[in-house]
Amino acid sequence: MKTYLGLIAAAALTLSACSGENKPAENTAAPSSTVAASESVTVVEASAPVVADECSTLINSNDAMQFDVKEISIKSSCKQYTITLKHTGTIAKQAMGHNVVISKVSDKDAVVKDGIDANIEADYVKPNDERVVAQTKLIGGGEETSVTFDVAKLAKSEAYEYFCTFPGHAALMSGKITIVE
Repeated sequence: MKTYLGLIAAAALTLSACSGENKPAENTAAPSSTVAASESVTVVEASAPVVADECSTLINSNDAMQFDVKEISIKSSCKQYTITLKHTGTIAKQAMGHNVVISKVSDKDAVVKDGIDANIEADYVKPNDERVVAQTKLIGGGEETSVTFDVAKLAKSEAYEYFCTFPGHAALMSGKITIVE
């Protein structure tokens, strides 16, 4: 099964690379801007943590299995934090769905594995998984979702990551979450 998922992920990356679409480009928009579903996707490696409007941020995802934000810094003054996920691609969630799941770095691999077993109906997240701090639903191209969670669930001394649990995506679609003053 793991080999099969790896082959699917490799094929998807190869096809997206060959299409000439979704090429990385220079980003001139602010981190909290949105991209219309009909516009081309701009993918940028974030060089610095994103702190958008204090207690929320937008993450764009695409058909090339990429998040445009690689690190989120959450101010300790935030009581609640909202992550909005926008899928700027066109492929349906059954073939190229994305979500955002937050857990401790040490729990990521187990959360991803258990998510595969949970299947698409459960958004590839094990129901009631106590290792999951927060999660969005799984979305397809042109869709948007968000999750708001209690910042007190994140310990300053712990390392956290956000990632996509669609099979084969977590290796490419992940980022770091930190609490800052």
